[in-house]
Amino acid sequence: MEHACTLPLTSSSSSFHYFSPRKCLVPHFNLCSTVGRPSKDKLAKRPLVSGCSHGDDLKLLRRGLLKRVGAIGIVLCASVLTEEPVKGMERLPFKPEGYNFWTWRDHQIHYVVQGEGPPIVLIHGFGASVFHWRYNIPQLAKKFKVYAVDLLGFGWSEKAIIDYNALVWSNQVADFLKEIVKEPAILVGNSLGGFTALITAADCSEYVSAVAILNSAGQFGNPEDQAKNDKEETAIQRIIINPLKNLFQRAVLSFAFWQAKQPSRIMSILKSVYPNSTNVDDYLVESIIRPADDPNAGEVYYRLMTQFMFNPSRVTLNSIFEKLSCPLLLLWGDLDPWVGPSKANKIKEIYPNSSIIHLQAGHCPHDEVPELVNEALLNWALPLSSQASTKTI
Repeated sequence: MEHACTLPLTSSSSSFHYFSPRKCLVPHFNLCSTVGRPSKDKLAKRPLVSGCSHGDDLKLLRRGLLKRVGAIGIVLCASVLTEEPVKGMERLPFKPEGYNFWTWRDHQIHYVVQGEGPPIVLIHGFGASVFHWRYNIPQLAKKFKVYAVDLLGFGWSEKAIIDYNALVWSNQVADFLKEIVKEPAILVGNSLGGFTALITAADCSEYVSAVAILNSAGQFGNPEDQAKNDKEETAIQRIIINPLKNLFQRAVLSFAFWQAKQPSRIMSILKSVYPNSTNVDDYLVESIIRPADDPNAGEVYYRLMTQFMFNPSRVTLNSIFEKLSCPLLLLWGDLDPWVGPSKANKIKEIYPNSSIIHLQAGHCPHDEVPELVNEALLNWALPLSSQASTKTI
C-alpha cells in the first residue's frame, strides 16, 4: 500500500540541535566551583545546582538562575522561528495562535488567506499544516488570492473525534470553496492533499477550475483487493479477533505517536524525504510538533493510522479520473522514496488532459525546492485564470 502521509516510519541519524518552547535545553550549573567545592561533571539526571551542602544559602540563587535560564530558553525558542529564511525567500510568518478560523459542521477549521486575484487553494499532506506552504503563499499571492486550509484533524484545525476517511476531507474542501472562496478555484495539493484535491474536483466540478498535485496519495483500482474488502466478516471475527486486534493496534500506535512527535525523530524523518534538507529547520519542525500537543491529537492519530493501514480508501484514482474534467498539472519530486515518477507517468496515461513537470526533489517539492514549484505553478495557472474567471457558479 502506498503511504498517504508526509512522514515515514523509518528514521535516520541527525545531528540537528533543536529548541522547542516546551523542551528547551537547560545547562547544568555547578555553583560550588565558585565557592571552593568543585564536583565532577556528569550529564545524566543531576539537579540544576549540585555538589554542595549550602542548602538555604543557594535557594535564592537557584531560583534566580532558573528564571534566567527560562528567559534564555524563551529567547532561543523565539529566535529560531523568526530568523531569516535560509534561501532568502519571503516566508509566511509563523503564528502560534494561527490565522483565521471557519466553523464547519461544528468544528473549527484553520486557514490562511493572502493576496488578490483569481483564487488558489493549497491543501497540505498527512501530518502537515498550512505552514508547510510557507514559501509558496507569499509568492503566489502576488498574482492570486491564495488560500491554505488545514484539514480536519491536522494542523491548527480541530482534532475532532470522528471516523476519518478521504470523503471527510473532500467534503470539507468542497464546503470551503462554497462558503469561503465562493468562486471557481485552482486546487493544489501535496500527498494526502493531492488526493483530496482530486476527489473534490471530480465530485464538485463547478467549483474547481483546475488541479495541481505534488506527489499525490491515492491508489489505482485493483478488482481483487476490492472483492477482498467487500467480504463479510464472520461472527468470530467480529466478537473475538477484531477486538483483540484493535487492542494491540492501540497499544502499538500509542507508542508510535509518542515517538513520532519527538523533535529529533521528526527531524530525521523529514530529512529522509527531503534529499536537499536545507529547509528542514525549526520552523518546519515546530509546525508539526505544536498540533501534536492538542488534547485529542493521540486519539486522532490512532484513528487516522488504523484507517490508512487497515481500511484504505475505496475511492481509487481510476474512478476519480473517469469523472474528472479539468486541466491537471503533475509536479513530481522524482527522488521521493515512496511515490516515484512512475506513478505520475501512469496518471498521464490514464488522464491525457494533464501535464508533467519532473523535479529533482523528494516527497514535498513545494517546500524543498519552492522557487521551482512557484515558477511552475505561476506559468501554468496564469493562462488558466482568465478562463476560470468566465466560469459562473
